[in-house]
Amino acid sequence: MKNEWKGYMGVLVASLAMSNVYIFSKAALNELSLAQFGMLWFGFSLFWNMGYLWLTGRYKKVMIVTKPQLKILFQLGIIEIIGTTGFFTAIKLLPNPTTVSFLGNIGPIYVTLLGYWFLKERLTRFEIIGGLLTLTGAFVISYRPNWDLPPDFIIGLIVIATYTLVYAVGKIISKKHIKEIHPETYTLSRSVYLFLFATLFFIFNGEAFNFSQSAVTHALAGALLGPFLASLADYYAIQYIDASKASILGSFKGFLVLITSYLYFGLWPYWYQILGGTLTVLGVILITTSKQIKAFKKKHLSPLKI
Repeated sequence: MKNEWKGYMGVLVASLAMSNVYIFSKAALNELSLAQFGMLWFGFSLFWNMGYLWLTGRYKKVMIVTKPQLKILFQLGIIEIIGTTGFFTAIKLLPNPTTVSFLGNIGPIYVTLLGYWFLKERLTRFEIIGGLLTLTGAFVISYRPNWDLPPDFIIGLIVIATYTLVYAVGKIISKKHIKEIHPETYTLSRSVYLFLFATLFFIFNGEAFNFSQSAVTHALAGALLGPFLASLADYYAIQYIDASKASILGSFKGFLVLITSYLYFGLWPYWYQILGGTLTVLGVILITTSKQIKAFKKKHLSPLKI
């Protein structure tokens, strides 16, 4: 159970970090082209990763990689390039990043199905109920009444459905090899592949090396939260718990956004957001305490033997 709670903490840290990535990335993309943004965002991501590895001395672990592991990291690098390009393309296409967050909630469904088929992951009855409550709450929280559909909504929907599936495949592969490859190795490799791709895209697109101070600030902060902190915490999470469970619990980030919005900006949530938040919390409680509930039920509620 100690290891399992480490996994839950990893999900919490990743959710806290990712809940702010939508805002920082949208702010930067409002001033930059996709090529400019990619090079700046993942350049800073590489900076944060290298700084962390150097200060903690964990670079020694990262340097030990076998040829089979390099092949896995290459596969994941291609998957991350496709998935991440799709994610930021959706944010660029759709004017409201909340729309991307709302539709991106289908991701845990993909991961759960793929985890069931390829990793033989099985959720208990309480975890299934908790998962349904959590996902329902996540959809309700990020729902907006009277949404005006933007002109590129259908294209954005296709992009989101595609990149979430690609991300799900990457998570399953990562989980399969998490005992052989350190989370730091995964995170650094991801940043390297995405930075190289973004730089090539920047060069071949003939982009200008011209960034405003606000764009640099947003990219610097966003890269710390997303491609470094959230990515590292997410890999640590799947080291200790099932990929399907980690992905479902990650939907908790919508509830965290409600809390931070109220604390920092005084924005009181709408009634349906409170309902969604309540469902999400109940779902998370059910998932994280399912084993204790099952043990209690077996001990105290089992039929008396005569």
